[in-house]
Amino acid sequence: MHPRDLSDHVAYEAGRGIEEVARELGRDPSEFIKLASNENPHGPSPAAAVAIRETASSVSSYPKSAHTDLTAAIANRWDVDASQVWLANGGDGAIDYLSRATLEPDDDVLVPAPGFAYYGMSARFHHGDVREYALEREDDFEQTSETVLSAYDGERIVYLTSPHNPSGSTIALADVERIAEETGDDTLVVVDEAYGEFADVDSAVALLEDRNGFEARDDVAVLRTFSKAYGLAGVRLGYAIVPDEWADAYARVNTPFAASEIACRAGLAAIDDEEHVERTLETARESREYMRDQLEARVWPSEGNFVLVAVGDATAVAEATQERGVIVRDCSSFGLPGCIRVTCGTEAETDRAVETINAVLEDVAPESREVSEA
Repeated sequence: MHPRDLSDHVAYEAGRGIEEVARELGRDPSEFIKLASNENPHGPSPAAAVAIRETASSVSSYPKSAHTDLTAAIANRWDVDASQVWLANGGDGAIDYLSRATLEPDDDVLVPAPGFAYYGMSARFHHGDVREYALEREDDFEQTSETVLSAYDGERIVYLTSPHNPSGSTIALADVERIAEETGDDTLVVVDEAYGEFADVDSAVALLEDRNGFEARDDVAVLRTFSKAYGLAGVRLGYAIVPDEWADAYARVNTPFAASEIACRAGLAAIDDEEHVERTLETARESREYMRDQLEARVWPSEGNFVLVAVGDATAVAEATQERGVIVRDCSSFGLPGCIRVTCGTEAETDRAVETINAVLEDVAPESREVSEA
């Protein structure tokens, strides 16, 4: 007995943790900082941390009430009906629910390259296939409707990422509307806004309602998460906002109690912790600007809580910075072997990252520095 043929499936490569790296190198974890996974440098919302502690004694019960309460709070935040909010175990869980609700065997999805590997992984889990549209490094990973539509060939789901991971570029709502308008009636346009809080652009939720000059659509869904701005990556909490017409499908595709009691209570506390979110956003803005000014390499403009840096040989530079105690993301797994991605850290973490990367480019990989400055 064997599993089905998984040869076309690609495993997701997560950023490496401090404990893992420290064990491998035989070092003390306190020597390292991790700027590889776009986590919140200020930790979880303090209000959420309190809620997690207070919820511990009630985890013997299923989270029906908490699930309902959080759904209502999210719906109120976005001014949509509660039935349009699909809670999930992280943003990737919401992707799976949309795949279940949309894909028939052999349906295709259209995804950005480079991009989040789980879009394609989820499609293949649900017996779909994957096609790509290219966001070109030479064009600063610009996202336009023309780029997407020129690659479109009737796919059932089209994924957009705004801000885009790993570049940090965004796509205008007018372009999203045009993509939805000019793709087929059976195509769902999914806008992944996992980093949306960090961006100075309007959410595509406006396209689901009659607002901001847009007419409500039934072919756009939006993904959001509590992992980034709210600092709740470890509890796994995300959601999709779907058109009215999709509301009834949730009960048929979600797992029983799609988010845990602890996750829901943490989310309820975090969603109102505006002070923590604003502190996080300000840190990201300052860190992005500092890295663009001070890194001795090309740094792309970003509206996420990270920057993409051209270093020539990403693997060599990432390994060298890691040896010096700074863990960054080698973007070879994104198809960008010449780039690293650096999460926005605290002021002290950002200073250390800049100093370390510059030293590596100077001492370890001068040829990489030459390539990145060319």
